[in-house]
Amino acid sequence: MERKTLLPSKKLVNKVAVITGGARGIGAAAATLFAQNGAHVVIADILDDLGAALAESIEGRYVHCDVSKEADVESAIELALRWKGQLDIMFNNAGISGPSGSITSLDMGKVQQLLSVNIFGYLHGIKYAAAAMIKTRTNGSIICTSSSAAIMGGLGGHAYTLSKEAINGLVRSAACELGVHGIRVNSISPHGVPTEILVTAYRELLRKEDMQAEDVSKIVGETGSLLRGRCATVKDVAEAALFLASEDSGFITAHNLVLDGGYTSATSTLSFIYQSTNRE
Repeated sequence: MERKTLLPSKKLVNKVAVITGGARGIGAAAATLFAQNGAHVVIADILDDLGAALAESIEGRYVHCDVSKEADVESAIELALRWKGQLDIMFNNAGISGPSGSITSLDMGKVQQLLSVNIFGYLHGIKYAAAAMIKTRTNGSIICTSSSAAIMGGLGGHAYTLSKEAINGLVRSAACELGVHGIRVNSISPHGVPTEILVTAYRELLRKEDMQAEDVSKIVGETGSLLRGRCATVKDVAEAALFLASEDSGFITAHNLVLDGGYTSATSTLSFIYQSTNRE
């Protein structure tokens, strides 16, 4: 039987969204999906050519935005307000992987750079998005990209793990304050999505410069999920962001939505034994 393609459900009609790190990867997938569901999307990124091209293709807007700079994030929010007069969705997604290696030899300069993007960048986004939503009395949704590294040790570099754990704490704290204004604040923790950041990390870890996203997908599908042979995709994360952005999640706030195929909820040894004994 031929599988029918479902049309977008238009869950975000006339909603205005700002997506940081929206030029590629998870951000680009979310920008496209939000637009398909009726949203007006502002893509905020430092990848000008990619961001501008994507914004044009979805009839959105692009703004150069280095999230570590408070003024850049403020400008991105102001663009949304000038364009459509409101802000309904803020998706804080921009991030970097930072330094790897032993904690005994961390380059603290690179750590500071990571924290300026992965923590302060998100703080800037929540700050200005919340102010705009309160001013326009919008029952908005603020979403932050965290990581499975914030749940289980050993899944990321020390500084990266620190930053993602901090995001989850910031989300809970902000949700406590902003709920009275009808503003929801949530995070998404993907695991093993073959974005440029993860592919680069695998290249360094395995010392294979020719490793591609398809190779990483295969590895994660075999070892990083209880759903054997399946790893998360950027579309999976975009769909989760759509859920948190829409009224489908209208009573959900201060929540961390984990997209890991069950990986962080079970010991790898037992799951491997169970799956091995139940294969045909």
